[in-house]
Amino acid sequence: MHVKSAEFVKSATAPAHYPENVMPEIAFAGRSNVGKSSLLNVLLQRKSLVRTSSTPGRTQLINFFCVNDNISMVDLPGYGFAKVPKGVKKQWGPMIRTYLQNRPALCAVVVLFDIRRIPRDEDLQLLDWLEEYSIMTIPVITKADKLKRSQHPKAVAEIARATGLPADAFTIFSALKRSGEEDVWELIQTAIEDRGLTLDAQD
Repeated sequence: MHVKSAEFVKSATAPAHYPENVMPEIAFAGRSNVGKSSLLNVLLQRKSLVRTSSTPGRTQLINFFCVNDNISMVDLPGYGFAKVPKGVKKQWGPMIRTYLQNRPALCAVVVLFDIRRIPRDEDLQLLDWLEEYSIMTIPVITKADKLKRSQHPKAVAEIARATGLPADAFTIFSALKRSGEEDVWELIQTAIEDRGLTLDAQD
């Protein structure tokens, strides 16, 4: 996918503040510090359009972006970081679930998993919600460069076992090496097409 334009639209916490949207929408979700912002910046071919932080839990809003004037991308709040105030942590689940229930144009959610971590309860809860609302899941394993290539199969198998997803459903991604970028874009385009929607050619 050739990205000609990518811009931040707005942040929101509730449906009343979501931008009106008639474009296909793709959301990105995962635990704090899973590399979500880095993945988005690589996909959008920008160095810092999506803010990255060394402090997990900094993304506490739903952030909307417009890409090529024909696709909406959404950065959902990270979850699962212990040092975030309890009041804020309690808001994340309802915030994400409310978003999933209120975006008819949502075609898929890209769910991120750290290649070094076994998925936990919050990850499984998110997958349950996506199944409940019949939303296509695009599972991506991030930070592939943190392990040797020979260690990848075992790590993927463990994540697949924990989530109940088939191992071949996962795309392995590294922001550092930019590996997996094209595969993720292909899955996004497939998700949009499966909803009977099309994107203008941008290649």
